[in-house]
Amino acid sequence: MSRQAVTSAKRIVLKVGSSSLTGSAGSALDATAVGKIVDLATSLRARGAEVLIVSSGAIAAGLAPLKLSARPKDLPTQQAAASVGQGLLIAKYNELFTAHSIVSSQVLLTTEDVVRRSHYNTAQQTLSRLISLGVVPIINENDSVGTAEIRFGDNDRLAALVALLVQADLLVLISDIDALYDAHPSQPGANAIHEVSDFADIDSIEVGGAGSAGVGSGGMVTKIEAARIATSAGTPMLLTSLSNSTDALAGKEIGTIFHAQVSKTNSRLLWLAHASSARGRLVLDAGAVTAILEKGVSLLPAGVTAVEGEFSAGDTVELSSRDGKVIARGLVAFDSGEIPQMLGRSTKELAATLGAEYERELVHRDDLVLL
Repeated sequence: MSRQAVTSAKRIVLKVGSSSLTGSAGSALDATAVGKIVDLATSLRARGAEVLIVSSGAIAAGLAPLKLSARPKDLPTQQAAASVGQGLLIAKYNELFTAHSIVSSQVLLTTEDVVRRSHYNTAQQTLSRLISLGVVPIINENDSVGTAEIRFGDNDRLAALVALLVQADLLVLISDIDALYDAHPSQPGANAIHEVSDFADIDSIEVGGAGSAGVGSGGMVTKIEAARIATSAGTPMLLTSLSNSTDALAGKEIGTIFHAQVSKTNSRLLWLAHASSARGRLVLDAGAVTAILEKGVSLLPAGVTAVEGEFSAGDTVELSSRDGKVIARGLVAFDSGEIPQMLGRSTKELAATLGAEYERELVHRDDLVLL
């Protein structure tokens, strides 16, 4: 297949992993590696592309100054390392971009910034304005104050969500692994897979965890998940190594290109599926489960048997069957405290007894995505 999607992309999100920026575990930030990323971004801008960088490396860059020999396992030390390393990381980016007369900026995101819709819109507007001003945003998770995102998150997923935020034409993951392989790259006979059009074709491939350097939190699993998110939104994803990145972005058959899906999912629904965290759960009866899964309808109070958790109107909730299987996720229209009195009742009955404002859906179909 053609790699025209790579060479013609006008808005590109570059994600670079910790191991690509710091080398072996415990080493300092590699200024040469950061320079290569800056040079790559500069060359892409020279051909007319807009560039955003999602950069790992804050925790890893903080290890050497704190005299730590490996990535710490406890959260407070990770946060301390991130606090030290983030300043070093952004200072180096700013220094090198300034040499090219390019303005760069720091954008620190937390899970909350892409979970709550109002925060999501603000992040989207900020990034769009930076791009329009000719700035290269340097984006990272706010690891110095984050909690779950350090332990469970990864910048591959963040990069895919950023690509979704800014409606990128191309997502590029730069890793210590130069492509997706049909076996572990260290195994004799392992072959690089250069094109992925259907994820079913790679379901049988065994993929590993964090990279060889031991300073990152991702791995091939998170890269494939990032590809699923991006391609579902119509954005192709290129996986390559730092040393091969220039040739790969020139359209050569290097690395792995995950082609965008022809039938793309609405970006708002992708946000619900991948960027949101559920604040509670609505348990559905069998009829409501069937209606949601097969008919694409809104969720009405009559089909709900129980409400779990505390949440406010506009929050994301899970929709599950009585046996606990989560079938969908959506934005709920009422506070959790209001819903118990509504369970199993029709909207007309609710309007008659509670008021006209109750004659509406619990979760509108436009605010609902199947999982």
